[in-house]
Amino acid sequence: MRNLKLLKSLQSSELQILGSPLCLSVRSDTGSLLVASQFCISEYDPRTGQVVSEASLTGLTGFLPEDGSGGVVGLQDLAELESACLATAGGDVVLFNFNTCQLECVGSVDSGLTSMTWSPDEELVVLTTGQETIIMMTKEFEPITEVGIHQDDFGEGKFITVGWGKKETQFHGSEGKEAAKKKIQEVQPAADWDDRRPRVTWRGDGQLFAVSAVCKQSGNRKVRVWNREGVLQATSETVNGLEAPLCWKPSGSLIASSQRHPNKHSVVFMEKNGLLHGDFTLPFSKDQAKVKDLLWNSDSSVLAVWLEDMTAGEDEQINTCIQLWTVGNYHWYLKQSLDFGRDALRAPRCVCWDPERPLRLHMLTHSWTSITYDWSFTTDKSSGSEGSDNANVAVIDGDKILVTNFRQCVVPPPMCSFELQLSSPVNQVTFLCQPQRTNQLAALTSDGQISLYVQDLGNDLDQSADGFRRMSRPLVLQKTFRVCVEPLPLQQLLWLQEDLFVCVTSSLQTTSTLILLLHPDPEDEDSLSVRSQVEVDGVVLSLVHGSQSGTVALQLEDGQIRKLLYNVPDPSVEEWRDSSGCLISFPVPCVQTALCSISGEEHLLGLTDRSHLYVGDTELASNISSFAVCNDFLLITTHSHTCRCLHLNTLTVKGLQAALVSDGGQNDQNDETLRRVERGSRIVTVVPHDTRVILQMPRGNLETVHHRALLLAQLRKWLDSLRFKDAFECMKKLRINMNLIYDHNPKVR
Repeated sequence: MRNLKLLKSLQSSELQILGSPLCLSVRSDTGSLLVASQFCISEYDPRTGQVVSEASLTGLTGFLPEDGSGGVVGLQDLAELESACLATAGGDVVLFNFNTCQLECVGSVDSGLTSMTWSPDEELVVLTTGQETIIMMTKEFEPITEVGIHQDDFGEGKFITVGWGKKETQFHGSEGKEAAKKKIQEVQPAADWDDRRPRVTWRGDGQLFAVSAVCKQSGNRKVRVWNREGVLQATSETVNGLEAPLCWKPSGSLIASSQRHPNKHSVVFMEKNGLLHGDFTLPFSKDQAKVKDLLWNSDSSVLAVWLEDMTAGEDEQINTCIQLWTVGNYHWYLKQSLDFGRDALRAPRCVCWDPERPLRLHMLTHSWTSITYDWSFTTDKSSGSEGSDNANVAVIDGDKILVTNFRQCVVPPPMCSFELQLSSPVNQVTFLCQPQRTNQLAALTSDGQISLYVQDLGNDLDQSADGFRRMSRPLVLQKTFRVCVEPLPLQQLLWLQEDLFVCVTSSLQTTSTLILLLHPDPEDEDSLSVRSQVEVDGVVLSLVHGSQSGTVALQLEDGQIRKLLYNVPDPSVEEWRDSSGCLISFPVPCVQTALCSISGEEHLLGLTDRSHLYVGDTELASNISSFAVCNDFLLITTHSHTCRCLHLNTLTVKGLQAALVSDGGQNDQNDETLRRVERGSRIVTVVPHDTRVILQMPRGNLETVHHRALLLAQLRKWLDSLRFKDAFECMKKLRINMNLIYDHNPKVR
């Protein structure tokens, strides 16, 4: 039940490079980007926007013509050789040395090249030629084999038929015996806009690669799977409408491609034997958009779909968008939609994922503007600490928000308590931070609008329909505002007050960030304008609000912690200091942060992508998979498959360190703060003033546990307030020894 949250977007100024970008690659050791155009190959640093090295591909080298008509079909960083390998459409394979900035031709193909793809271990390279053959070579560019792309044989993995019975007598499932009499579907040729170029993709372990090419006889696309020795393994079944994009999931399970049906447009998946295995439908009509490319990130958690409109608008410009999809419980969720509009100069020309940081996406626009996006997974939930908070969790799914009210019911995803339908895809969700109103929700859509949803105040909860009774009040649309700033780089949206939003956007300088305070425009009640802004020296990674204190804390890219003063005439940012006046900062950047009070002093908790949990500059533990702060408790799950619940008012920072050192061994069996959970469990939310903790398993299903520490704390509150009935019912339901009613306070009468 997690969404993708944009941590930062880094945009560099227009690069002074000739031509237009054709290929993009990332240097894994330095983080710099390699880009090839019709005239040169360049290496530049996206953090500074400066070109590090460059070499001309025209002139004396003669790899590309000087008139700019040449093309580059492949570019790959080779860390072991400290070089980049480049393939031209004319047939040259060139090495660009990073140290000397010299070019070396290591091979040439007379018929030209249509693609070049290296194996993930950079030991093998596959070239497809103009004669529709596959050339496989080692990293020293020694040929291994050359075979034709189009093969009549199915491959070594051909299915075996034992020859029992006839087709008419076989079991045909729900289709019945009439399925045997159906005529074979007529094969349809590839679409007119298909460039007829082959596509090559490797499996993550480098043992297999797949090639999608247009068949000469039938004219449609087929996918063939080959092994490292260049031996054909399988050929895909005939799939009408199969398109050019092809990308093998790095985990090795599925090959992604796109297919156009008579009534819809889908992303389809194939197994390594060529058979279809699942799909999801894109939110467009059949002839509205085309898929330019599909890109899996390095850990297989996100699939990027690069789309372009089929027809130009009235201004003769084509709309471009990149969608980010994730999967859970066999349901595909559209988590982010980056809409670049109809401006051709803003549209991306090259897109690639970072090989080292799975949730970092690089792109180059037609105008040579470099954009780098960093995301992280987060759970968008209401942050109230009072009993009126419904423990709502919002899940983004395209133009819908799936909201689950965990105080009333536990609904397993992809189902939910109720859906909120919007007019455009949703990119961010936030809940109101004001006490007693934390169930209200705001959503930022890709077209730059913020929609506000409040609880329905109707009195029809007890009305029955078909024997069912509605248990919770759904959210209804109250107002929609238009944001008067560019919506694409907006991040870290917070709804602090009914008329105050805070968000972060990139500054003109790459080393600073702007914090925008948005208020309803007095001259235009349907828009939000920037009433004030604060420039921060550094890149802001997170912005978090404390439900009890009202403090807003922000974290910079280098780990520094700041405090935002927003309830003053002139908003500003000040340094975060502890009670002794010392500056506090995280040793490393954290992807999840939360404010809490430890022994009466406010602290900022942070969890890194390497599972290290920090409170300020002090490391608490190094095996934390998730955490949540609810009322006076800190709940965490660990990689040793345990869940701890610690009372923050009775512990110091050193006490937290000591409590988290234990790993749940024999000595901890009677520890009420510790319980075992299923492997890979993560905390979704904790119901305030209750005993329930909602956990999500790796496969996507939910579990509710009543943690003993929360349970005993809640029972003590009920007994202290003489609510014996509530305590008795809870103890009976959860099988707590009834002697606690007397033993808690024997003197009470």
